[in-house]
Amino acid sequence: MFNSTLTENEEFSCPVDGSIMITASHLPYNRNGFKFFTSAGGLGKPDIKDILERAADIYKNIANDDSKGAETAASLDVKRVDYMSVYASNLVAAVRKAAGNIEKPLEGFHIVVDAGNGAGGFFVGKVLEPLGAITSGSQFLEPDGLFPNHIPNPEDKTAMKAITKAVLDNRADLGIIFDTDVDRSAAVDSSGREFNRNRLIALMSAIILEEHPGTTIVTDSVTSDGLTTFIEKKLGGKHHRFKRGYKNVIDEAIRLNSVGEEAHLAIETSGHGALKENHWLDDGAYLMVKLLNKLASARTSGLGGGSKVLTDMVEGLEEPAVAVELRLKIDQNHPDLQGGSFRDYGEAVLKQLENTVELDAKLLKAPVNYEGVRVSGYGGWFLLRLSLHDPVLPLNIEAPSKEDAVKLAHDVLNAVKGFTALDTSALTKFVGV
Repeated sequence: MFNSTLTENEEFSCPVDGSIMITASHLPYNRNGFKFFTSAGGLGKPDIKDILERAADIYKNIANDDSKGAETAASLDVKRVDYMSVYASNLVAAVRKAAGNIEKPLEGFHIVVDAGNGAGGFFVGKVLEPLGAITSGSQFLEPDGLFPNHIPNPEDKTAMKAITKAVLDNRADLGIIFDTDVDRSAAVDSSGREFNRNRLIALMSAIILEEHPGTTIVTDSVTSDGLTTFIEKKLGGKHHRFKRGYKNVIDEAIRLNSVGEEAHLAIETSGHGALKENHWLDDGAYLMVKLLNKLASARTSGLGGGSKVLTDMVEGLEEPAVAVELRLKIDQNHPDLQGGSFRDYGEAVLKQLENTVELDAKLLKAPVNYEGVRVSGYGGWFLLRLSLHDPVLPLNIEAPSKEDAVKLAHDVLNAVKGFTALDTSALTKFVGV
């Protein structure tokens, strides 16, 4: 939809002035909404509020009879076009170019796709097969908003198990999985090793830093310390850990470029990844094209086939033995809020934790942090932050052992136990109290 505002092709009425996508992402079908695009990118909340107010004014000022006439006139001017084929052909061209303009650079590669009955099924017939890939074993390619097989979400364990099984059962070189509207993606190598969350960020960082040495990689706040070490010490880049929310991450990368700090990749652990070269659009299909480019160019350079070239690129990434997320809910009706907002209460919890950490010599607060309270200790770290939308404080913990993770969790529990409106049952269960 975004690319239709950039493409110059009269046959397809492009470039269009604006485009709208109907999607609920991986949420149930009754949560459908609109995504609006212009050539400047996706519209944000202020833009949408403005559109709604304008629409309400127009509707209010048009008499019912006139309104029906306008609707009839508009319906006569509808033209149906297959723009997806144009978009897909651009992805195909990008892979061919990376491989030295070979017509079928993926010939012999066996790549399976799991679209989860979302919108990503086109990738098989319109991208992979024209490039010569074998795609047998691809699954759930037909759109079905009831998601009868699994939720199309690269963060969902059931979804990742499904694509991993498809790769192993079909002895494929690579597996690709998309979320419903293809703004997120992940991959699986031939051994069943997942490229999602920190590992996908590490892989994309390695690819981008080969192309743009020393550039800044912008991520969300829950990325691991091991990822920072990998980006900065092994790859020679700079890791700028920012806030949760893919729009926050993308906007921060744009801001850094505007003040003279070069950033070419903005990516969240959820699988939202946007590149400067692709107009900062979080496009899951384009992200996977970057992986395909690597496969194709590696073979052209005589570096062999299969997904080993991708697996080798994340060698040296330190990964924690234990990684958990616990969600501490705020009871908005609890008298301890004293009529205040859950946001104010959550901020008070964070302030108390911050004060407690500063008095503990075993814990070290992150010197640069943009969201919540991030602390290192016992060889690991934790981050407690306030959810962007909900009365919840998510707690992320990563540690070299369960014992060390419990120590970190215990320190958090001791710091916040005085806040009676905070449901710490998940934390209490984790520490075994």
